[in-house]
Amino acid sequence: MEKTANRLMPLALIGAGALAATGFQPLGLWPLTLAALAFLIVRIEQARSPRRAALAGWLFGLGLFTLGNNWIATAFTYQAAMPAWLGWIAVVLLAIYLAIYPALAAFLAAWLARRFRAALLPAFAGLWIVTEYLRATLFTGFAWNPLAMVALGGFGRPGLAAIAAWTGTYALSGIVVLLAGLWLLAWHTARAGRLHAAAMTAALPVALILLPWHGRGGEGKLAYTLVQPNIGQDTINDPSLYEGQFQGIARLSLPRAPGSPRIVLWPEGGLPDYLRSGYPQFFYNATTYAADPDLARARIGRVIGPGSLLLTGATDLIVEHGDVTAARNVVTALGADGTIRGSYAKAHLVPYGEYLPMRAWLAPLGLSRLVSGSLDFLPGPGPQTLDMGVHGKAGVQICYEIIFSGEVADRTHRPDYIFNPSNDGWFGAWGPPQHLAQARMRAIEEGLPVLRATTTGISAVIDADGVVQQFVPRLTAGRLDGLVPPAHAPSLFARLGNRLAFAWALLLLGASLVVARRRGGR
Repeated sequence: MEKTANRLMPLALIGAGALAATGFQPLGLWPLTLAALAFLIVRIEQARSPRRAALAGWLFGLGLFTLGNNWIATAFTYQAAMPAWLGWIAVVLLAIYLAIYPALAAFLAAWLARRFRAALLPAFAGLWIVTEYLRATLFTGFAWNPLAMVALGGFGRPGLAAIAAWTGTYALSGIVVLLAGLWLLAWHTARAGRLHAAAMTAALPVALILLPWHGRGGEGKLAYTLVQPNIGQDTINDPSLYEGQFQGIARLSLPRAPGSPRIVLWPEGGLPDYLRSGYPQFFYNATTYAADPDLARARIGRVIGPGSLLLTGATDLIVEHGDVTAARNVVTALGADGTIRGSYAKAHLVPYGEYLPMRAWLAPLGLSRLVSGSLDFLPGPGPQTLDMGVHGKAGVQICYEIIFSGEVADRTHRPDYIFNPSNDGWFGAWGPPQHLAQARMRAIEEGLPVLRATTTGISAVIDADGVVQQFVPRLTAGRLDGLVPPAHAPSLFARLGNRLAFAWALLLLGASLVVARRRGGR
């Protein structure tokens, strides 16, 4: 029986990791996440060596990241150059790499427990914070679905995630590990016959995650119109449909009260026109009905009307010696008179989505980017604030950039709001709600409202407490109108950034060693 259990344990750990992923959106089954983490902690405690503990952490991570990132496989269904089945291989290969980080946390926690008799739970929680930060930063970083996301409440309340303004996301992930440890403690307490104490211990994580925090609200002053055109990924790059797509987004953007200051927000990928002059004529003929960027900008200005300013996703080309050599994924600010008022270039680019790493080696093998086009995108300089005068100070984070905790706002020139245009049409059913949840976490951390305009959903207006005030569901065309929610004063996280995460990690590691010293003094 014991041998059979040992043979099945790797599958049990992978399954536990997959159960933990159900705590993320769109399922939100956070009790399963806590239970699965408690099981992992038991396996680390019972491991015969730190290496065995690392294997347990790796197997758990394999299940966690395979199910949590399943939306990546959908992207391959929109790529003619590569077969769709390759998507699931890509998901598993990515999970094999990402699982290294929980494995490292498990290894070091077990080593500290053996070498210094440190308390395993706070050590593991502190090390999870550190390794999750490393996952988000090393090799360009992949910050998707930090464990903290299971602590985020429904659209109308932030839940325990409200404390991210004082902890940051990665430290909140460590706190989630501690909550799982409380459930494990409750289990041991119940087995010892202390049922009342066990019930109280088990109830504490539930009470914290369901924290009834509804935000501070407040009235804004700047009017917005946020547009979701519902342009599917299977049609977004078809030139024969460009004009119809433009007419659709134009109808959704027309002013209802002309003349007053208003920002109009269009998504990433929703505008096929090149807005800048100076490119080879072929590029204009291939994309815009007007074949002229001046005419394209002028007709957009007529659509948004006097008093309005458009912030739209667009593409800028890099021209060298008369040849187009690369591109930038940008947000362009366009006035009602058709003039460009400013722009922001995306800094965090998606590997294999916006550029092909090691192109000289991989392109001959038939590999390509997952979105159309052969030009690689070049990164911009990082967070910037576009001062639009009466239209406010806009921070911009394009699509995937919004997932990077501590990297979304210019701390020297704090914006009034963050605009997050995105094309989530190739992210499947799980990607868009996970993306929205991470945008909500950035709003809480920074104390800034976030306005998301996407091609196919979920577009939303999020206040500075992470509460979704309005949204357009997936696969629906629509517009949102209102006043941009007010920003809060800079939060502790907005001032200190991820130094807070390391402070929490050191606190937890210190607590684990204090326990070790007390044990040694007995």
